Amino acid sequence: MDLREYFKRIGFSGLYDKADLDTLCTIHKLHVMTIPFENLSIHCGEKITMDLKVIYEKIVCDHRGGWCCESNLLFSWVLKEMGYKCITLGGKVFNSLKNDFSPMDMHLINMVEIDGKPYIADVSFGMSCQIWQPLELIAGKDQPQPPGVFRLLNDGDKWILEKTGRKAQVQNEAFANSNVIDKRLKKTMYSFCLTSRAADYFLETSEYLQTSPESLFTQKSICSLQTPTGLKAMVGWNYWEIIFNPEEETDVYEMKDVPDNEIETVLKDKFYLNFASKLTPVNKKDLIANNRF
Repeated sequence: MDLREYFKRIGFSGLYDKADLDTLCTIHKLHVMTIPFENLSIHCGEKITMDLKVIYEKIVCDHRGGWCCESNLLFSWVLKEMGYKCITLGGKVFNSLKNDFSPMDMHLINMVEIDGKPYIADVSFGMSCQIWQPLELIAGKDQPQPPGVFRLLNDGDKWILEKTGRKAQVQNEAFANSNVIDKRLKKTMYSFCLTSRAADYFLETSEYLQTSPESLFTQKSICSLQTPTGLKAMVGWNYWEIIFNPEEETDVYEMKDVPDNEIETVLKDKFYLNFASKLTPVNKKDLIANNRF
């Protein structure tokens, strides 16, 4: 694995001789702007692995994206190669249907320490809850970013990440009541503890997420990528472009359905993805949006 190839993948050409906050912020933002959050391997009949070398080949060499267990694990390797003091943590994703956190750690994130201060680096939550830059691990502080205002809360050993967003302004009336638009302004995203976890800790999570009929990822094919003005996403056959408009406290949604025979073209043109296997899109309508939307 070659760190320079990763930098080429995300378009980073700066110096990386200092493991400082500015450099971390730069590569974090470049990562979420160039590497999609996606679960499409499941819907191409491919097995998702926790093997770092396989993940590197997929994301860096084959120019694919990945979900948290892939993308954040790769980012952990990058940070350590660059000299950052970094550990991997497990997070329990909030389920808005059950109004509770998942019973097992469903999310992989990184905690980075710089000059004695801890930061949460998460390049793979995806959709409208994706942070663009690391969050300072401090309780109760509003940390505004283009997607909204993020806030970490502390309850003993448990930390909770929440986001305050903006009103969704849907341009196409046909999608005004779409079940993939979560219209809540405040969202609880996930909780986590500051216990270091090795990659093997997430093997059960990875297996569950790609096989269980109760997993969002088996029921929906999802791909999202942050853009300088917002984000773009494909959920099943539905393509979105969202423009963040904080001045007017709105997010502007452009949405359309894509015919089967055009889906892979859209994924290539909009997300720069190519597939070795046939993609079968899925979007089970009985599942409403969860906190990734």
